[in-house]
Amino acid sequence: MKNPRLYPLFATIVIFILAYLVCYIQFPFMLSTRVAGNLLTDNAYLGIVAVGMTVVILSGGIDLSVGSVIAFSGVFIAVMLRDTGLHPMVVFAMLLVLTTAFGAAMGWLIYTLGMPAFIVTLAGMFLARGLAYMLTIDSVPIDNAFFEMLQKAYWLMPGKGRLTLIGVIMLLAFVFGHFVAHKTRFGANVFAIGGGDQTARLMGARVGRTTIMIYAFSGLMAGLAGIVFAIYTGSGYPLATVGTELTAIATVVIGGTILTGGAGYVFGTLFGVLTMGLIQTYIVFDGTLSSWWTKMAIGILLLLFILLQKGLLKLTVERTAAS
Repeated sequence: MKNPRLYPLFATIVIFILAYLVCYIQFPFMLSTRVAGNLLTDNAYLGIVAVGMTVVILSGGIDLSVGSVIAFSGVFIAVMLRDTGLHPMVVFAMLLVLTTAFGAAMGWLIYTLGMPAFIVTLAGMFLARGLAYMLTIDSVPIDNAFFEMLQKAYWLMPGKGRLTLIGVIMLLAFVFGHFVAHKTRFGANVFAIGGGDQTARLMGARVGRTTIMIYAFSGLMAGLAGIVFAIYTGSGYPLATVGTELTAIATVVIGGTILTGGAGYVFGTLFGVLTMGLIQTYIVFDGTLSSWWTKMAIGILLLLFILLQKGLLKLTVERTAAS
């Protein structure tokens, strides 16, 4: 393989296939469409937020606010539907405008003030969580006929597996994310910024505008993930999705995106999400393992991919020096 940047992506795909093979050998039912449907449904919100996180990490940045934005989104939807009587689609539109603007504001601060993304998005994490608590400190159930219709919407696959609406939304988010990151001028600028601001400017990229758009896109995906999470749980809770930002970062790295930016693939993140979901499914099927094994397996995979990225960086430097 001539392009070493593809190594992490192919490693992710191979690991997923091998893991699925091991699961199938031990539990043949794992190959059913019911399991596949549940795998997509249970990880839909994580997959969507990971799309936004992939674009951020491709630029060499980080977004620690997404878990809190998801929680705020669920609470915002639940409270607005309870107190205003607005149609859910109107509430969804209002929410996406808010979360996109929130992300854009963080991007503006990162570029204008020259502040590290870690600090700005950490502040955003506390701010979004605090806003959720200002709306309510309790779990708010969502009682709405249209919302219930969204929860029950699914396509019956062969084998009686259910491809739910939120599973479809996740897959469409990955298609959209792939187009944005790999087929547009904006995506080219994201990769350029991931290679360094000076390189990006030499390539004609508008660094400030692109940085704002990167975090706005992450905010948009986090808001969409919040909508999906609210549909999945049927409620809003300010303490929900604590630590999701770290899980999203892990899925992106396991999916083959270089943590320092400039190299990676959105569809690699999809396999990262599915691999983590597969580990959780295996633990459920086994019935004797603690859920903490999921965390340990993710930690091991994360370490392996960081080592792979380190080796990839060394190989790239050696090839550059040789040429």
